[in-house]
Amino acid sequence: MTKELIVITGTSSGIGRETALAFSKKGHPLLLLARRLERLEELKLPNTLCEKVDVTELAVFEKAIEKAEKKFGPTGCLINNAGVMLLGHAHEQDPKEWEKMLDVNVKGLMNGVHAVLKKMYEKKKGTIVNISTIAGRKTFPQHAAYSASKFAVHAFSESIREEAAAHNVRVVIIAPGVVETELLGHTTSDQIKGDYESWKKEMGQALQPKDIADAILFAYSYPDRVCIREIVIGPTRQGP
Repeated sequence: MTKELIVITGTSSGIGRETALAFSKKGHPLLLLARRLERLEELKLPNTLCEKVDVTELAVFEKAIEKAEKKFGPTGCLINNAGVMLLGHAHEQDPKEWEKMLDVNVKGLMNGVHAVLKKMYEKKKGTIVNISTIAGRKTFPQHAAYSASKFAVHAFSESIREEAAAHNVRVVIIAPGVVETELLGHTTSDQIKGDYESWKKEMGQALQPKDIADAILFAYSYPDRVCIREIVIGPTRQGP
């Protein structure tokens, strides 16, 4: 049986990279999307198309998916993983950082859904996995704009899930706690980054990207009649 095409955004590192490896091991053809194309190509995965895509550019996003579908068939699962985390105090943070998070974390994710949803409705089959965060369910200091963008991910995902249910299309939210990724490096405040690293040390060990990839694969692997609506996952010693 031919495996479904899996489309993954933000695959140049961290969760996206591990998710690509996990689905490739299961024999799926892949479309890997990121701005750092060389990081995708160095994986050298079989039956994989790598495209340089900024998820905020809908036309480019759609073109890449069309190219992959011509080669591998319809998209079976879209994993919206691309995101940025720019922590800061609201009274000090450059509003351009707010705009960037809203563009990538919300608009980019919505672009992905728009690119695949109609075809999934026509097939009466498909899965959309949106990567959020615990900060999309509760607030933290210095996370105001980031949390706002991720609360939007939850609201959008829940609304789309209700619409998609009648078409036999699943929408899944994965909400991780602290994960060892490059996300923190986007933050410009050395003080905030230092405090965050100290918090990670207090909890022992952060989640690893593979932990999240395994959760995504778990949710996807259930029969089409079963929708794992949300997985909230964090380090055992992470309290908040």
